[in-house]
Amino acid sequence: MPVISVPQDFNEEELYVDLRSIVGHPLFLKCEGFNFAGSIKLKAATEMITAAERDGALTPGSILVESSSGNLGVALSMIAASKGYQFLCVTDSRCNLSTRRLMEALGSHVHIITEPDTNGGFLGARIDHVRTLCASDNRYIWLNQYANPGNWKAHYHTTAPAIAAAFPQLDVLFIGAGTTGTLMGCARYFWERHRPVRIIAVDSVGSVTFGGTPRRRMIPGLGTSLRPPLLDESYVDDVIHVEEADTIRTCHRLARNGFLFGGSTGTVVSGATDWLAQHDTRALTAVAIAPDLGERYLDTIYQTNWLQDLYGENVLNSNKLTAGSQPV
Repeated sequence: MPVISVPQDFNEEELYVDLRSIVGHPLFLKCEGFNFAGSIKLKAATEMITAAERDGALTPGSILVESSSGNLGVALSMIAASKGYQFLCVTDSRCNLSTRRLMEALGSHVHIITEPDTNGGFLGARIDHVRTLCASDNRYIWLNQYANPGNWKAHYHTTAPAIAAAFPQLDVLFIGAGTTGTLMGCARYFWERHRPVRIIAVDSVGSVTFGGTPRRRMIPGLGTSLRPPLLDESYVDDVIHVEEADTIRTCHRLARNGFLFGGSTGTVVSGATDWLAQHDTRALTAVAIAPDLGERYLDTIYQTNWLQDLYGENVLNSNKLTAGSQPV
């Protein structure tokens, strides 16, 4: 029986969902949302805070500050509350209302950026705001998830080894690309061990992470309007870009089978399904990483008016909502 004294001490690492009957292809989904922060970002938050404490950058009088579209902000809020730090999250208008309220319930402050940067996204504007705060008061400590090596090291030491242990014959791994911390940590782990695992990055259409043309993106989590400093494309075998409408349809398809996942998971599963449909999967072992669950998206991707206002009345009228084809 697990007994913990601080919330970050619990994280379910070994839960997978077999999606074959839903997507029609062999695909195991690693569920990273079963912890008190509700997402995979707990790992990066823990690693970065621990490193900052060890290096002496973070002291009892410090104020943590970070730019986040939501999930890392919640994870940092939770750890800050348990350790007695102040935390200020700089997010933007796409952040789910429930996520903002959760951070505030944990005692954090939230600054919302409403004007996009020159690429039409919010990341550059959020980072500018963080830099202004840090310049105004030396108590602010910016962990900088976009360049902090602790971001990818967290997954190098936890997520990747767990997958390798569960699937010794793994052939392909699908990973969503946001800050690219999860992507780089897992990719480095398998590359350094000479494991013949194909690493497939899944990104959102409109993201510039892999050189795409910037476009409006309304679902937080994956994709960026600035290329992440952590990214090293030499570790990536293939990149898939997913339209937000396909993300939404995949989320609803999973929900109609009893699995309520978040937008990042919908993007990863959609991309993985398309990739598998184009390849011979008869002897393939494939895993995708699900960063979070779906409760925080009830007012957005699971809310009819929000969907229709942004994507049109027919966004859910698609064969991608039907049951998967016969397993191969």
